[in-house]
Amino acid sequence: MDNDNASGILHVPARDIPVPSFLSDIARAYLMPQPPSMPYPSIEDKAGWQNYVSVMTDAVLPMLTQMMSQVTANVVERDADGARVYDITPPGWAEGSRGVILDMHGGGLILCGGEMCRLMGMGAATRTQKRVWAVDYRMPPDHPYPAALDDCISAYRALLRELPAQDIIVSGGSAGGNLAAALILRVRDEGLPMPAGVVLVTPEADLTESGDSFRTNDGVDPGLRSLMEVNLLYADGHDLRHPYLSPLFGELKGFPDTILTTGTRDLYLSNTVRMHRALRAAGVPAALHVTEAGPHTGFPGAPEGQAIDHEVRLFIRACLRES
Repeated sequence: MDNDNASGILHVPARDIPVPSFLSDIARAYLMPQPPSMPYPSIEDKAGWQNYVSVMTDAVLPMLTQMMSQVTANVVERDADGARVYDITPPGWAEGSRGVILDMHGGGLILCGGEMCRLMGMGAATRTQKRVWAVDYRMPPDHPYPAALDDCISAYRALLRELPAQDIIVSGGSAGGNLAAALILRVRDEGLPMPAGVVLVTPEADLTESGDSFRTNDGVDPGLRSLMEVNLLYADGHDLRHPYLSPLFGELKGFPDTILTTGTRDLYLSNTVRMHRALRAAGVPAALHVTEAGPHTGFPGAPEGQAIDHEVRLFIRACLRES
């Protein structure tokens, strides 16, 4: 190991990083090396991006369908002021139960729309045991920024007509975490009432990718690489530091109570911990949960992932003031 004193760069020798033996078998499986990812097209190649989305969807949808094969929920497709929303209720949900989660799916701001949004929304409803509005927001290459955020604010406005803001939880994972946080900033800027709480699961809070973990966890996180090309495609020429694109750089004072989750191998570890510190600096009650060895995907279905799900449910109940 040596240092480049002039630039402040630390040169780290190649080394092997074992999977911790104390993890559950399910969690250990998530840390196995993955095959190389499909290369990104050039920013100007719209047909190439359409093909990228198609190929990635064909690869991921069967796996997600299999994972969700045992999940049952009632799903109704709705038009929320022009935004498509899947209104999802889990088994055992009682009519009139308090609280709806407005959920923005992940997928790097370019993937997981349509059927995958529906399936992921079913998973969110099952984990939280709450009614979920899953926003099937528009995405590049056909619909760059601000289309996705426009759809999210449309869905929020529509939901406000059905129940008070204090009964709404805004939630998002990864790219959905970007939109969830940006939505709160826009809700404030447009003078709408704030929701009861916010759930940010390893949020893509900084599209400039300036955080330390974008270097230290590069190649360590088995399921995520830099999304800079996608970020530029999504931003469509807008400044990546704009708070609606990178909420980390926004004025966060007045944010609702927030829970953030990440893992020590997550490429977005810096996004999450920096967002947590920024919220705390703004006086926002914010809780941070970091899973040992957790990658960007977390550990769904593993005891480690179930422990995080439990914390999120406790947070939601507290925000909704449920006993």
